Amino acid sequence: MGDFHSDQTFFTHLNFYSYLCSMSTSTKSQAEILSKLGITSLNPMQLAAQKALSSTNDLILLSPTGTGKTLAFLLPLIQGLDESISEVQLLIIVPSRELAIQIEQVMREMGTGFKVNAVYGGRTGSKDRMEIKHRPAVLIGTPGRVADHLRRGAFETKFIETLVLDEFDKSLEIGFELEMKHILDLLPKVKKQILTSATQDVEIPKFVQLKSPIRIDYLAEKITQLTVKRVLSPSKDKFETLIQLISNLGNQNGIVFCNFKDSIQRVSDVLTKNGISHGTFHGDMEQQDRERSLIKFRNGTHQLLLATDLAARGIDVPELGFIIHYQLPSRESEFTHRNGRTARMNAEGTAFILYNEKERLPDFARDIEIEKLSPAKLPAPSEWSTLFISGGRTNKISKGDIAGLFLKQGGLTQDQLGIIELKTDCAFVGVKTNQVAKLLPKVNSVKLKEKKVRVVEV
Repeated sequence: MGDFHSDQTFFTHLNFYSYLCSMSTSTKSQAEILSKLGITSLNPMQLAAQKALSSTNDLILLSPTGTGKTLAFLLPLIQGLDESISEVQLLIIVPSRELAIQIEQVMREMGTGFKVNAVYGGRTGSKDRMEIKHRPAVLIGTPGRVADHLRRGAFETKFIETLVLDEFDKSLEIGFELEMKHILDLLPKVKKQILTSATQDVEIPKFVQLKSPIRIDYLAEKITQLTVKRVLSPSKDKFETLIQLISNLGNQNGIVFCNFKDSIQRVSDVLTKNGISHGTFHGDMEQQDRERSLIKFRNGTHQLLLATDLAARGIDVPELGFIIHYQLPSRESEFTHRNGRTARMNAEGTAFILYNEKERLPDFARDIEIEKLSPAKLPAPSEWSTLFISGGRTNKISKGDIAGLFLKQGGLTQDQLGIIELKTDCAFVGVKTNQVAKLLPKVNSVKLKEKKVRVVEV
């Protein structure tokens, strides 16, 4: 098995654009994609993945959460797509709906010219079929939903020569082994396979049948900007200490991790009682509610998210100043994944372990510095609110159209308009809270392109 990790020094000093020029005749389009994303250079792991994929059909890519694995495989694989084929050519299997949506969004923002769609559980199969009736070149989906579409013959498979199993160990861990095996059985033309993970010592399932894969392993790269601390709670329920810790941290983005949805509800009730704005995120929530929680977290309406390990990897969240282990996971690997949500891409961050002295801490959480909290005021409420717009890409509406509506007709200034997230059939916009009341009458029930849209606060 090959290993490109030793090439890191070479890649670090490699001139980025000369490297692109050596790859293919599609150099210009790839450079334009990166410019569109606001990226001036790729990191060593991404460059190593590009080099590997130019010389092998099978790749195992291991790198921590938040290091850019999606771009590492998307960029080179898109170069191999054939514009003359109007069928699915690249299939990406992911463990969660959120990761499917995230990769779909990344590719749309890349502006490649190739159609992309995501299919996943939590919405009707008819909606999937409607979206993929005009075939995407790239299809992303969760194992169960993709397997179902393949069994029904929803799309042609003979042009699918590349398969990505993104965070494949997570898909196996949550019970998708049979579906994944079934998918591979139904894809006889696959020539290239890429497996990614953020976990060390993962076992490659036999049904994948990799042939002399190259392995790129960046998991040993330590996140030196991460600080881990323990916070002792005098009470077993830890509620008062959690409130005090949040108050000490102030207005930063952060995630509070719990092990169970019931725990999230109890903590949520306490935060609500204390006037601390927050969102929640766990597997039993409706997909729409999960998406809206993440949207509000990204645009600053909520600076705090209560979540299970579903949020430990594979979701798109803003830079986090901290994460709090309200309850510790049973395994060190999940502890590492949670911690990986902060101190990402050279940013600093702190992981706090909230515990009671009667709790038995696992070995990986012992011998860690204890943080003593001082009296502090509750964090100030967020300045941002989220508005829903009942129109999206299918209505030919763009982010520019929405910005124009809010700035010109709504009378907002640039600093009063926040993040715009455009979806297939709707959009969400961050707006300064103190502007919402006077803004809504100006922009609600107004024509945007050819559609009269509804604009409401959510």
